[in-house]
This record gives sequence, C-alpha cells and structure tokens, in this order.
Amino acid sequence: MPPAPIPKPRTVLRTIKRAMLPLGLRLGSFDHYPPRPLAVPPRYTAAPTDNGPAIDIVTPSFQQAPFLERTIQSVLDQGYPRLRYVIQDGGSTDGSADIIRRYAHQLHAWASEPDDGQADAIRRGFERTAGAPDDVMAWLNSDDLLLPGALHAVAACFRERPEVDVVYGHRVVVDPDGREVGRWVLPGHRRGALIWRDYIPQETMFWRRRLWDRVGGIDPGFQFAMDWDLVARFDAAGARFLRLPRFLAAFTTHPDQKSLAVRETVGEAEFARIRDRLAPTAWSRLRFRVASASYLLHSIGYHWAYRTGLARY
Repeated sequence: MPPAPIPKPRTVLRTIKRAMLPLGLRLGSFDHYPPRPLAVPPRYTAAPTDNGPAIDIVTPSFQQAPFLERTIQSVLDQGYPRLRYVIQDGGSTDGSADIIRRYAHQLHAWASEPDDGQADAIRRGFERTAGAPDDVMAWLNSDDLLLPGALHAVAACFRERPEVDVVYGHRVVVDPDGREVGRWVLPGHRRGALIWRDYIPQETMFWRRRLWDRVGGIDPGFQFAMDWDLVARFDAAGARFLRLPRFLAAFTTHPDQKSLAVRETVGEAEFARIRDRLAPTAWSRLRFRVASASYLLHSIGYHWAYRTGLARY
C-alpha cells in the first residue's frame, strides 16, 4: 500500500482549531451563539475626551445600502469633536449616494466614483484628509459598526501613551440585523503570534499618521488581505502595538460578505503571498505556527475569564 499522504499544515491547523472550539476558542469563527440584542456597558459612554488627537476615518463602500446608514450613524454618533470622516463610494447604483448625501453636512468629504477595489477606495479616501504626524487614522467598512465611546477611548489611549503607534481592541460579531452573535476577546499583543495569522480585528484598529506615511500607506495590490499586509508592514517598520482591553467595534457577518465570498480563492492566495515574505524558511514558518497556536490557547483563557466575570471589559 502507498504511504498515507502527509496532511498539509493548513489542514492540521484547522483540525486543531475545530478540536479547540468546545474548550472556548472563538478567534477565527463568527457564529458563537443565537442572535441576541447587542449589549454595550453604560460605562462605555461615560467621561468623553475632548482634548485628544484628530481622528481621520474612511469608509470604503460599494453596493452596501442595506448596511451603510447604520455604519455612518455609528461613527457620527460618537460625538468626537476632532473627527474627520470620509466616505469613499465606488459608484454604487443601489441608492448609497442618496444615503450619503443625507449626512454630507457632517462629513469631512465624500465621493461616489469608480475605483479599483477596496484598497484603492481606502487610499482615495485618505488622500482627502491631511493632518499632523500624531493624528490618528482608521478605516471602517460599510457594514461594520463602531461601538459607543470607541473614539473617546482610543483618543485617550493615544494621548496617555505617546510611545504607542497602533491601538486595537476586542470585537463583537453581529448579524445583518445588528444582533450580537459572538465576541472575540483577545490576549495582549504578541508580535510573533500575529505574524503567521492576523487575528487583529481590522474594524477596531487605529494608528498614527506618521506610521502610515512611513510605510507608504495601503498596498492597492491587495483585494482581501490589505489589512494584514498593512499590519505586517507596520510591524516591520518598528511600530509599537497596544491591545486596548475594551470592545471597540462590531463586525457584521452575512452571506454576501467579502470575507466569506472570496476567502478560499483570493484570500488564501494573498495570505500565502504575505507568509512567503514574512517567513521564507521552514524554520521561521514552524516558529510562527507554534507562536500562533500558543496565542489561540491563550485566548481560551481570556474567553473564560470574560464569560465567568473574572475579566471586565
């Protein structure tokens, strides 16, 4: 009999992750429990910060009218006084432009024009902003949400920690109706663990403009993994990351979602491209795989601490 084929590392990792689900592994999956109302602690809206840095946020959008308005409202309802909010629509024909026009007086800028994809839209949006090196930047996709008080919490963190370049936090997962279906509680930032697989929730990530300028901004050559590529280049540039112990934003999971539609095709090819760059040798790949597995195990402890009330976020 011929020898049994050796399982591919990706298959092995998925098998391990499935085995860890009953233990409390939540990172990497999106449906954790039946839909329920999104719950936000009252303390999230307390003590706003009025002397924080300017924050530039870009929302790239295309044919997202069912979700776009609640995304816009989640940003504007932050009440952050130094917000510059830009919406960069790709020429949608589903009424998105009409939605944006209703909020135009509260926006820094907006456009509805053809582009070359999400990364290009993000690049165009940030080109409509200009600020100081210590100003803060982020993008929020047109089906995701900022949680109340998120911008004030992020601003306070950047103000109090001038050495920090990138801030991110815990993630809530919601369904198309905005009902909560899961939560990601992340361990503190561990560089090596996030090289092999990016578990930083993109919608919760904020960074200083000086870092964006240092790495040359987003790479429009990516259509799926542009956030992981940006994180990797931030890291290579010596950025200092901080995981803020707070739920900052909500990620929407739905059948038409780009993350699900092209993950196994475009996504995996782009993941491989990044890994080949970051871990070119068999030894470095093994080391990063082990670090990633350790991070996932660590996340189980954070999940149970949060679920049992030992940790309060």
